[in-house]
Amino acid sequence: VQLQASGGGLVQAGGSLRLSCVVSGRSNSGITMGWFRQTPGGEREFVAAITWGHNTAYADSVKGRFTISADNTKNTVFLQMDRLEPEDTSLYYCAEARPFRPTLTRNPSHYRTWGQGTQVTVSS
Repeated sequence: VQLQASGGGLVQAGGSLRLSCVVSGRSNSGITMGWFRQTPGGEREFVAAITWGHNTAYADSVKGRFTISADNTKNTVFLQMDRLEPEDTSLYYCAEARPFRPTLTRNPSHYRTWGQGTQVTVSS
């Protein structure tokens, strides 16, 4: 499996961006796909997760502003980010969880494959 993330950019506070993650060699529908972002300390912070069966989970900090979705026909996972805040500025990664890990897991160590990051910068 390979992941290709795109869609980052520079936007003013209150604006929107849509990230995409194309998955080649997609695995079964029970696998969790996640979006993470990098903290200033270099750790990966959970943002949102989805299964190909469309169950979802969100970090409290983005709930109500971000929407994760998946297009099974295109093997693509999206992260629609609305009402962006300067605190959302980060390098965003998509990732595929290991099999048999808890569904919609928020633990980055449960993810086995990572795409390259895409930079999101929100100006105040």
